[in-house]
Amino acid sequence: MDEQQDAPDAGGHDEPSVRKAHRIAVMGRDMPLPASRGLRIATGAALVLGGTVGFLPIVGFWMIPLGLLVLSVDLGPVRRWRRRTAVRWGRWRATRRN
Repeated sequence: MDEQQDAPDAGGHDEPSVRKAHRIAVMGRDMPLPASRGLRIATGAALVLGGTVGFLPIVGFWMIPLGLLVLSVDLGPVRRWRRRTAVRWGRWRATRRN
């Protein structure tokens, strides 16, 4: 008698994989991002490009860092820049508190 066992998937998990929703935290608020990688990149790029014309009404320079934050979810160089900046900011704040 042959018995088949349920083999774990490539990640070593017995449960089916569930895709984690992408979210970013900005000023204490957790915001969801689109599930599609292409849509996230397009959103981030649009925010950065819109921020370059920040002197116009409605759009503003605040869009540039938000766009970079959205892009950092999918693009390695932007993610590394964001992480380095966060580490430097944390170190700077730690020295200011002492």
